[in-house]
Amino acid sequence: MAGPVPETPAIPLPRRPVVPDAPGAGGPGADVGPDAGTRHWYEDGLGWPTVPGRPLRLVTGVRFDVLEVPAEAGARALRHLAPGSPVILRGDRMELLVAPGGAEELPGLLEWLEWGPVSLDLRALGPGGTLEAPAPAGPAGAAPGRAASAQGAAVWLRPPGPGREDVESSLPAMPGMPGTTAVGREGSAPDLVRLVDTVAAHCHRVRLRRGGAGRPAGLRDQPLAFS
Repeated sequence: MAGPVPETPAIPLPRRPVVPDAPGAGGPGADVGPDAGTRHWYEDGLGWPTVPGRPLRLVTGVRFDVLEVPAEAGARALRHLAPGSPVILRGDRMELLVAPGGAEELPGLLEWLEWGPVSLDLRALGPGGTLEAPAPAGPAGAAPGRAASAQGAAVWLRPPGPGREDVESSLPAMPGMPGTTAVGREGSAPDLVRLVDTVAAHCHRVRLRRGGAGRPAGLRDQPLAFS
């Protein structure tokens, strides 16, 4: 039987990543539009491929996969992530970046953790997917904040650091997955199993609480059992 549902944790304010100035004009076809500096930061600074055109979109399944969860559930998982593990806030949704291959592992992990039969508001983006790139800075260089996120704009809650190796080593992954040198080290990002179990549990709590919100007061007072 589940006990009382704890209060929703406060989501920290979004942080602004450091974005270099737009590169100089290049050859024919060079990107010199308003997204040039941001695209340069993602592609050259982090090694993250983008999709031509606007809005600027990142390709998933190459340098990272994404777990998308309700922001309330994602906030519960933040303390389990390394400080440099990137997190995006988009309205009432949170997108946790994980190592490539995580999206493919998700269905099997949920089954193994016995969350398979439970309806969870949790999805993954992997190979073949794209993600709208968060704007590193708003007008006049101001960091986009809660107001922009509340309107559905993507903002960096935890922006990726300046070094691609440090960023990639902070991404939660399956133990033993190639390139996951940070997994298993003291103080490092958790492995993907721990992260999935954590967000699944909190996704389920969010679902139970939302389901109970419309119940009569007498029924809401009764403990809610997990499936």
